[in-house]
Amino acid sequence: MHAYAWYQWLTFFYLYCFFGWIFESAYVSILKRRFVNRGFLRIPMLPLYGSGAVMMLVVSEPFQDSLFLTWFSGVIGATILEYVTGWAMEQLFKVRYWDYSNQKFNLHGYICLSSSIAWGFLTIFMTHVIHKPIERAVLSLPVMWDILFVVAVTVVFSADAVVCTREALAFGRSLEAVRKLRQDLDILRVQTALLRMDAEDRLQETRADLEERLAEKRADLGERLAERRADLGGHLAGKRTDLAGRRADLEARLEELRSRTGNRLEGLRGKSESQLLELLKEKEASLTAIRERRRKFLRSVLRSNPTASSRRYKDEFQDMIHYLEDSGKGQSPF
Repeated sequence: MHAYAWYQWLTFFYLYCFFGWIFESAYVSILKRRFVNRGFLRIPMLPLYGSGAVMMLVVSEPFQDSLFLTWFSGVIGATILEYVTGWAMEQLFKVRYWDYSNQKFNLHGYICLSSSIAWGFLTIFMTHVIHKPIERAVLSLPVMWDILFVVAVTVVFSADAVVCTREALAFGRSLEAVRKLRQDLDILRVQTALLRMDAEDRLQETRADLEERLAEKRADLGERLAERRADLGGHLAGKRTDLAGRRADLEARLEELRSRTGNRLEGLRGKSESQLLELLKEKEASLTAIRERRRKFLRSVLRSNPTASSRRYKDEFQDMIHYLEDSGKGQSPF
């Protein structure tokens, strides 16, 4: 392999970023039967392909005389690169931009056997067929023109990468905020239900006391009233048992929610129902605001990466997708 200068390496990187974007966008667009602007960036470049191409050139250089070793080096190098990139992006952005979970012999959804094999053949095709004419063209460029090209593309590439990275980080933080709001809403709703049950229970007790007093004053009504009182007592006893069971379930769920959320809403015990309902409205308004702010970014992610997913924030990611699909007109999924 020719000893390339730094600006020539960058030229190859940007060219293969662009060629990778053409390949991926064309392939996915054919599958989806509509144009898909693939990738993390807004500009027509896929950094994974540029990095992969540079990696292929480096790892396969000692094995150019052996197709099998060229293929094998490409499989190993590209698989490691794809796994590390996928893992790092998910840790940073809380979203995986490609997902092989539905493929056989995949590892954590970042890589799969079929993809790794394909990377090996792509290494052979690139190093023995594609790269040779590209290498001749790049090496024939005047040094100044090549450097100007690299500087111009670097400025555009870096600016777009900064903007897209900020948006992706903000979206990841939004998923975390949505999870906390969902947990707070769960606690608020359980607390409201418990408050209503307490009020209903007190009403039942008051009614029972009144019925007992009425029964005492009308004891002379005889057997019919006694039977009626027995029926009413049985009904009230059943009601109390039912309410006690429901309250126990709700209190158990409330304690579970509090333990998961670090008792953030422990002060709700003294709130009235109207105060709890007001807090519910505030939390739901906050959710709506988050989903509205991230709607445009999520739409762009899904259009460019149809298999995008979030393992850690699966429910929150799906809820935001549902909100996007119904344009916010449907009832809150929370």
